[in-house]
Amino acid sequence: MPEDIEKLKKILGGSFRQPTLLKEALTHRSYAVENKLAYDNQRLEFLGDAVLEIILTEYLYAVYPAANEGVMTKMRSALAQQESIAKLARRLNLGAYMYIGRGEAASGGAERDSTLCDLFEAVLGACYMEQGMDFSRKLVLDLIRSEFPPPHRMLSGLNPKGSLQEFTQHKFGRPPVYQVLSVSGPEHNPVYEVEVAVNNRKLTGQGGSRRQAEFTAAAAMLQELTGGDLAALDYGYKDRKQEDESDV
Repeated sequence: MPEDIEKLKKILGGSFRQPTLLKEALTHRSYAVENKLAYDNQRLEFLGDAVLEIILTEYLYAVYPAANEGVMTKMRSALAQQESIAKLARRLNLGAYMYIGRGEAASGGAERDSTLCDLFEAVLGACYMEQGMDFSRKLVLDLIRSEFPPPHRMLSGLNPKGSLQEFTQHKFGRPPVYQVLSVSGPEHNPVYEVEVAVNNRKLTGQGGSRRQAEFTAAAAMLQELTGGDLAALDYGYKDRKQEDESDV
């Protein structure tokens, strides 16, 4: 049985005047089908997805006044990707409150990133309907600030090749150079080994495609050049508003 919804209301910090709305947000389609319910959380998920996009867009627009549309889009993608939103759902322990079908639960559905991402968006949709945008914004931004580094620092994980090129151009005045060293394995399952060279440093990466191998090598080189300190990638955002302190 799911946890008591009243506990979740206290965690969320809001009052819900419509007693069935939050339960609807927590109802997975599999549970609705098994129990012949006339509702599930898909409509609220649709609403919550739109609310989340607005919140993230406003936030990035305010925090990064010098960033262009392309950069802000990449940062929003890093924050809104399935894995990131599932992490927020786990932070709230939303899976413990979800109504999910027996078959889906038995197959591990309650722990899937896709399920938890949808669940978070549905709960956000319910919060928006009950409490409005200010409440929803605070909920999302408080979670993001507690769980993730500043958005521009997430770009290196989203696109290590792009981050490495930007870093090396800024620091050394030249881009990294990639070279395929070998391709092994069967034709249907190849393994590429790629070398990346930056300022007399060379590292390799492997992957199932040339692109994947380049990404792996780039991520390793970023780690090598920055010592794991992502603050070294801050140079492109020197004129932004004070990091993570502005509210939208």
